[in-house]
Amino acid sequence: MSEEIKYNMGKYIDELKNNITKTEFSDFTGERKADYDSGIASLVEIFTYHKRHNSHVFFVGNGGSAAISSHMTADYMKNGGMNTVSLYDNAVMSCMGNDYGYEMVFSRPLSFLAKSDDLLVAISSSGESANIINAIDTVHSNGANVLTLTGFKPENRIRKLGDHNIYVPSMKYGIVESIHNLILQQIVDEIMERDGVRL
Repeated sequence: MSEEIKYNMGKYIDELKNNITKTEFSDFTGERKADYDSGIASLVEIFTYHKRHNSHVFFVGNGGSAAISSHMTADYMKNGGMNTVSLYDNAVMSCMGNDYGYEMVFSRPLSFLAKSDDLLVAISSSGESANIINAIDTVHSNGANVLTLTGFKPENRIRKLGDHNIYVPSMKYGIVESIHNLILQQIVDEIMERDGVRL
């Protein structure tokens, strides 16, 4: 491996670590948590609440964030023992997109599925996706809670809509998505280590 490739790999990892340390955890008031560890601890408590109350947990996102959503739907169910529901069935998504438009592809099924005390995990690197904003509005109107994971500009719209918010201060998709995935994976792994896996 050339020295240039080694240097670039190290630079990328340094950028990733730097953005992890700058990631902001806040509630709906915008109050920032003290540090990464306390932010993770608070989120473990939130997911533990929903696990113990057997409420539904929904993950939504587009593109790379959709892949994270599908992955976490499986992990939080199998490893976390939570009542997760996938919104990525091909027939349902194509039906909603065809009949109501892509901007309503999540909000229409959530209008039927989301109940009071459920949790929506809304993942959007830009924080500007219209279908994610509509999903948030829908679950809030049904009395459910929202955790947002965003990046790019600090004033993005989705960041302002969550009951709990994670913001990665980077304009790079790879960095933002990697940190979103890492945080969600850490949360479910912490719960799995504490509670064991329900086989």
